[in-house]
Amino acid sequence: MSKKITLATLWLDGCSGCHMSFLDLDDLLIEVLGLVDLVYSPLMDIKEFPEMVDVTLVEGSVSTNEDIEKIQHIRQHTKFLIAFGDCAVTGNIPAMRNHYSVRQVLQHVYHDNATNDDVEPINGVPILLDTVRPIHAIVPVDLTLPGCPPQPNLIYFVLTELVAGRIPDLMGRARFG
Repeated sequence: MSKKITLATLWLDGCSGCHMSFLDLDDLLIEVLGLVDLVYSPLMDIKEFPEMVDVTLVEGSVSTNEDIEKIQHIRQHTKFLIAFGDCAVTGNIPAMRNHYSVRQVLQHVYHDNATNDDVEPINGVPILLDTVRPIHAIVPVDLTLPGCPPQPNLIYFVLTELVAGRIPDLMGRARFG
C-alpha cells in the first residue's frame, strides 16, 4: 500500500461547486480519505494552513487582494498545486465582471440595486482586483482539473493517481464546462 499523502483544499472566488463534486464521491470518499490525510479545507474547522502539504486542490478564481495573499501562501506550502475547476483554470463565471470596472460593479450592486441602504461595505472587506484572474496568472500550477464542476470520477482518478505516485494523464478524460 502506498504512503498516505497530505491533501488540502481551498476555496477562492467561486460557487463551491467543486467542493460539492468532491463530496459527491459518495462511497468513494471513504476510500479516498483512507488514502490521504485531509489536513486543511473549508469542509473542516482548521484555521491555519500547514507548513507543507503534498497536494492542494484550489477552487475559484483570484478576485481580491486576499486571494492573491492566500494563493501565494498556499503555493509556497504545497508540493503539487491543482487548479480545481473552470474558475481556477480560466476565471470562468467570476471573470465575467472583467468587462466592467470595479467602480461600475460596486455602483450597480450597492447603489443602483439597493432597496434599503445604499452603502458600500469598507471595513473587513477584501479589495477587489481590477480583473479576475485564473490561478496560473498568479502562481505556477502543477495540474489543471477542468470542469464546472469536475466530475467526481475525475477527482477520484486524479487523487488515486497521485497517491500511486503518478502524475495524472487527463488526455481524453477531462473537459471544460
